[in-house]
Amino acid sequence: LQRNKVRHAVEVFDLIHSIDGRNLAEEVSRRAVAAGKTVEVLLEVNVSGEETKFGVRPDDVIALAGEIKDLPGIRASGLMGMAPLCANPEAARPYFRAMKQLWDKLPDEQRLYLSMGMTQDFEVAIEEGSNMVRIGTAIFGPRS
Repeated sequence: LQRNKVRHAVEVFDLIHSIDGRNLAEEVSRRAVAAGKTVEVLLEVNVSGEETKFGVRPDDVIALAGEIKDLPGIRASGLMGMAPLCANPEAARPYFRAMKQLWDKLPDEQRLYLSMGMTQDFEVAIEEGSNMVRIGTAIFGPRS
């Protein structure tokens, strides 16, 4: 989520999957308070370490969760991460397992959602603890 899109996102969504830093969390907080609502947020984790992906580094997740837990207007509700695109879904398993280990370290009130797994690997993600998957390609077809 880009900071310049936060106002629109807060107006429309009740759950934002892509908080990757304190500044973005503070902007969502500010906009949510102004809108008179509470928005649930997931911390986006760059679990694969890929430079082309956004997200907080795994080593920084717990600290960020602590920094934003008391911001008004938002509720940290879990983690979101993506494994690298792999031809074999089993190759994604170590990334999902690492996400689950991070999620297990969060305080109970921040462990509502573990969003990981997409069309090509969601079964493995579920086996590793995901309780929210993104299967857009299976529903809408490949991007053109």
